[in-house]
Amino acid sequence: MQSIRPAAVAGMFYPEAPSALGSAVRGYLAQAAPPAREALPKAMIVPHAGYVYSGPVAASAYARLAAGRSLIRRVVLLGPVHRVPIRGLALPVATAFATPLGTVEVDAAAAAAALRLPQVRTSEAAHALEHALEVQLPFLQTVLESFRIVPFAVGDATASEVAAVIDRLWGGVETLILVSSDLSHYHPYDQARAIDRGTVEEILALTSAIDHEQACGATPINGLALCVRQRGLAGELLDLRNSGDTAGDRSRVVGYAAFAFTERPGAHARPVRAAVEESIA
Repeated sequence: MQSIRPAAVAGMFYPEAPSALGSAVRGYLAQAAPPAREALPKAMIVPHAGYVYSGPVAASAYARLAAGRSLIRRVVLLGPVHRVPIRGLALPVATAFATPLGTVEVDAAAAAAALRLPQVRTSEAAHALEHALEVQLPFLQTVLESFRIVPFAVGDATASEVAAVIDRLWGGVETLILVSSDLSHYHPYDQARAIDRGTVEEILALTSAIDHEQACGATPINGLALCVRQRGLAGELLDLRNSGDTAGDRSRVVGYAAFAFTERPGAHARPVRAAVEESIA
């Protein structure tokens, strides 16, 4: 029997009416710059604020998925918890997520595989009001043909614990890894720009050392960085702005960036599971 997690932030973070929401998402995608590379990303980092603030930045990443419209069938979503503190990573109890554009099923088999890891559990509370994952769904529903999700609310966890989850669900071209994160919060415009430029450099260097003052999704970013580093993917900054650029007020801004990580031609990367197990031991 299907249980549906209803949309929690429709009408607040993005339009509630299906026609208005679809028009907004298509508009952001149409304004996104053409990709510099044609390679389909294996992983991405995208922001998760209200669309008026971060929608244009998120669209720069989602526009890169055009070539994978019929190829990507599973999206592993990882975003920070904003309302309910948890230990480890939490999957939802619900079997599907709803947005004004329809419902998206949770990949039951992938979820079951992840639940065999000790740092993964289920939590209805962690997902009930969380926006970080929900705001990604209308973009995914627009750019992909048919897909299921594996949505993780990420709390107190190590980079190695997150990386072990990502590695277990890595899959092939049918699987996209998507981390949801904003950057610095509530600094003056020029200060925020300097902080965020430094954070971008660390993310592209795959340091796995981002802290939560730099990015609210630091924990899943650090786990992704460990996987990407071990698998030899190439990272690319797609867009870097803040709410002062997109919504006008520059006195206290929030930073947004979009990244794509693609497999290098001919690369023979070592799966991260061995490295993760070594670091846990």
